[in-house]
Amino acid sequence: MPADSLRDSRLTDDFDPLAPETFTSAHEIYKEMRQSCPVAHSNEWNGFWALLRYADVVNALKDRQNFTTTVQNVVPKVAFTGRRPPLHFDPPEHTSYRRVLNPFFAPAKMAKIEPTIRRIAAELLEPIIDAGGGDVCEEFTRRFPGYVFAEFFNVPVDMSLAIKEVSAAYAKALHYFDNEQVKENSLVLYELAREIIESRRARPLDPDEDVTSALLQARDESGERLPDALVLGTVRQMIVVGMIAPGVFIGCMMAHLAANQELQDRLRNESALIPAAIEEYLRLFTPYRGFARTSRKDVEIGGRLIRKDEPIALVYASANRDEEVFPNPDEFILDRPNIKSHVAFGMGPHQCAGMPLARIMLRAALEELLRRARISGLAGDIVMTRWPEWGTLIAPVTLEKLA
Repeated sequence: MPADSLRDSRLTDDFDPLAPETFTSAHEIYKEMRQSCPVAHSNEWNGFWALLRYADVVNALKDRQNFTTTVQNVVPKVAFTGRRPPLHFDPPEHTSYRRVLNPFFAPAKMAKIEPTIRRIAAELLEPIIDAGGGDVCEEFTRRFPGYVFAEFFNVPVDMSLAIKEVSAAYAKALHYFDNEQVKENSLVLYELAREIIESRRARPLDPDEDVTSALLQARDESGERLPDALVLGTVRQMIVVGMIAPGVFIGCMMAHLAANQELQDRLRNESALIPAAIEEYLRLFTPYRGFARTSRKDVEIGGRLIRKDEPIALVYASANRDEEVFPNPDEFILDRPNIKSHVAFGMGPHQCAGMPLARIMLRAALEELLRRARISGLAGDIVMTRWPEWGTLIAPVTLEKLA
């Protein structure tokens, strides 16, 4: 299609990513836009494009020739304090870091840590169950990742909880688009990452059992050790990415189950179905939206001309409800045949390395809660996050302890 026939003469303001949202409103807007404006433009945050259809999102994830993650990996751009591998690098530069990280999420490693994760989930759930409910986000989901992180990273619980507290402040600053607070909290997270690294330099652990020690000993393709600044960036990246998503996602599952008692009973009585339920929940309540790429050259997508160097949000939350891929996309369908096609963890070279750990955390949280309590209803209004996450900030539920 000739460039002069494309709608590139004006950058329209097709949607407002800052609009207040309810539990359903964002997906209602995305549904309409997939039909009327699947390649959208917003004037917020200095302007960006948004891809809302599954096929366009997947193509951008896989096409390294035309789209790069090295300029910014999220919309809005929030990486002000340094490059953080592997998420900020394209292959082959990111490969040395993924080669170190991937073995720590292998099945044997996950099997080893799973009992501890289940114990943590059970212990953290006990007070809110005994109290008859409360805000599951405040009482459980924002605490759970900190304790799991302590085990995974081999750090003291008090340090992990400090990281979780700063991560929460970081996420809150993102929520309110307070760039100064984002920068300030990011620098604190760097200091905590530096503390972990210095501890491993002074007292190395087995690099097969400790990811920081493995990064310090790793070498790149040329045989050189990984640069200190980039090891720091990698640890800084890891101590945040696993902290935020569970906190906004688990509340969505709880809210859905509160309104679907038959499903809740079925999952409680047939726990073998829970892994499939987790996948459908990941599709339905995808916690990240706005992961980004930048066009390497002028590209045409869906009749829109995206210029070189313009940022593009890949809206996973919309792609995972694309009617062309997932029939009846707003419904929870436990036996959905193509469920593993969802892009909640991305796709291609930057697919989330930590997704095995995330799945274990989510399964443990759901199973341990259903084993101990019934989610009998909502106890107040749900409050939703804003970009770049989608999920619950507040999710008050009523819980009935099971005998």
